Amino acid sequence: MSTGVITHIQRFSVHDGPGIRTTVFLKGCQMHCPWCHNPETYRRDPEIQVFPQRCIGCRACAAACAQGAHEFTAAGHAYHRNRCVVCGQCVDQCYAQALVRVGETRSAESVVAEVLADRPFYQPEGGVTISGGEPLLQAEFTRDILEQCRQEEIHTAIETNLAWPWPVVEPLVPLVDLFLVDVKIMDDAAHRAWTGLSNRQTLENLRRLDALDKMLVIRTPVVVGVNARPEEIDAIADFLATLDNVAQYELLPYHPLGTGKYDALGLDGPRPEFRTPTAAELDALAEQAKRPNFVVKVAGMVSTST
Repeated sequence: MSTGVITHIQRFSVHDGPGIRTTVFLKGCQMHCPWCHNPETYRRDPEIQVFPQRCIGCRACAAACAQGAHEFTAAGHAYHRNRCVVCGQCVDQCYAQALVRVGETRSAESVVAEVLADRPFYQPEGGVTISGGEPLLQAEFTRDILEQCRQEEIHTAIETNLAWPWPVVEPLVPLVDLFLVDVKIMDDAAHRAWTGLSNRQTLENLRRLDALDKMLVIRTPVVVGVNARPEEIDAIADFLATLDNVAQYELLPYHPLGTGKYDALGLDGPRPEFRTPTAAELDALAEQAKRPNFVVKVAGMVSTST
């Protein structure tokens, strides 16, 4: 049985597919969107988050660390990330929870055991959703979880950027009931500039999945300063209108809730020009997105703008 690295398992989720779901968040993503609210999923390997505002100066972390990654000076606690081997001993000794280890190696079997514990709550529409990060970065681990859930007749969904060669995607197709896919920007050059990758494979894989009659939910994270423009949303909706199996198109407003995580991981935070769109801006974009063959939602709610 394969193993993989997860950040956490969220139970009783209602935002990652139909019904009540158990969402498994895998660590690692091949895109690095600068507005991401889960930067702890950028890297695949476990790492340490540091929250200096919680530190009480007990120095237990320094005593526990054989690598010298923790140092206390007149200026306070200094964490040398380049020395850290992420053994977690400092985290175990940090009574104030100023140090948090993010990322845990688990077997597919142990993950499915947690999913099965929630089975009584899934009826009639719920199930499991594999999310991230990017699940296809750990494709074998993802496949093993989905296969076991399929054997247990649990509804399966996957949240993915789908920016992978088809041979990576294809083995998962018979195991997934619902694909939740981000389409962030239609212009390929702009997509490369913002995410580091082309969107061509995403769009081509959506066409392939549509031809196989797989149910699709498409999502766009709406970020002022990036894609919160009528012409951008219109272009995405025009593409989606060419597909037959898009159940809904969701506009997800950017929010800065993950900003503190960037500092905790030693990363540069979201750019100052990024802003959450106003309700009026979202309503206008939702109106622009409407097409006859799918429902438009804003932050999970069906758009009723006219």
